[in-house]
Amino acid sequence: MHKLVIREWSEADRPREKLLNQGRRALSDAELLAILIGSGSMDESAVGLCRRILADANNSLDTLSKMEVNELSRYKGIGEAKAISIIAALELARRKKESPAEEKKILNSSKRVYDFMKPILQDLPHEEFWTLYLNTGCKLLDQQLIGRGGNDFTPVDVRIILRHALAIKAHSIVLIHNHPSGTLQPSNADRILTQKIVEASKIMDIRVNDHLIFTDNGYYSFRDEDIID
Repeated sequence: MHKLVIREWSEADRPREKLLNQGRRALSDAELLAILIGSGSMDESAVGLCRRILADANNSLDTLSKMEVNELSRYKGIGEAKAISIIAALELARRKKESPAEEKKILNSSKRVYDFMKPILQDLPHEEFWTLYLNTGCKLLDQQLIGRGGNDFTPVDVRIILRHALAIKAHSIVLIHNHPSGTLQPSNADRILTQKIVEASKIMDIRVNDHLIFTDNGYYSFRDEDIID
């Protein structure tokens, strides 16, 4: 009887496509291992092979993680390279379990944002525009350099800001750009750009918490000055 290899399965059953369409948590241990090894043997699919390996390990990832290269290589379809891939992946999982969870920064005030961005923007001779992406508790999800310019101009693409906010499911954003000249007052262009981003974000149900103008000696907050509601 012909055994189906992964590429012959219906798309919904393929581990890689399943991960893309349904998320990593929808996959079984065997399917995740099958992605690691890529293929099985002429007689057995990658998932079938991984189910058998797991069964021999009492369906315990802990037991599997203790297996050596020579033990895994005894299975037809598992060569040295695939065995090493499995061992490396399980070792990474073990190290993740041992490492402390990284505490997300809470950026719920202009001062906290300024202090957070200081190592990035201090002493720059050119202008940069950054966006911070926050969750509902104002904890930092990500930060992104949007544009880099000369002494007094930075190109900013609003679509890049909102596309990334939607991709990581950000609840709100904070805009920051520096003035290498040292002036704290926003220019007319700064005000227009801020309003443009605020209006575009409202359509996507994303809140603009603040826009900070950064200098080495201080900052200007659009929210503190009641320019942003």
